[in-house]
Amino acid sequence: MQEKHLFEYAVIRVMPRVEREEFLNAGVILYSKQQRFLQAIITLNEERLRAFSPETDIEEVKSYLQAFECICKGGKEAGPIGQLDLASRFRWLTATRSTVVQAGKVHPGFCSDLPQALARLYEQLVL
Repeated sequence: MQEKHLFEYAVIRVMPRVEREEFLNAGVILYSKQQRFLQAIITLNEERLRAFSPETDIEEVKSYLQAFECICKGGKEAGPIGQLDLASRFRWLTATRSTVVQAGKVHPGFCSDLPQALARLYEQLVL
């Protein structure tokens, strides 16, 4: 029997008008301390975003989402936040904020295959 690993995940949301509290799910971020895993899958459905909020600057939103992915990967290219340890980067990315791109609440789970769990959550919550 394969060992189950504790993980935490959050849905990445695009919220063009924060004051309206309406959002479009654009990705999922998954973190496991035990397995030293931090990864996000992000896809912006531009057509849905245009229908949802025609005035939104899509290129700007895409750059924010790319920064999210870059910080998950870490390294100097990700700036000062990207140089933090995995847990600190995950906590920074999922911190409550009032911005166009933000993470939903953090939820726990158990799985034996983290990349597969991330793909499953992405399929269920974003696609």
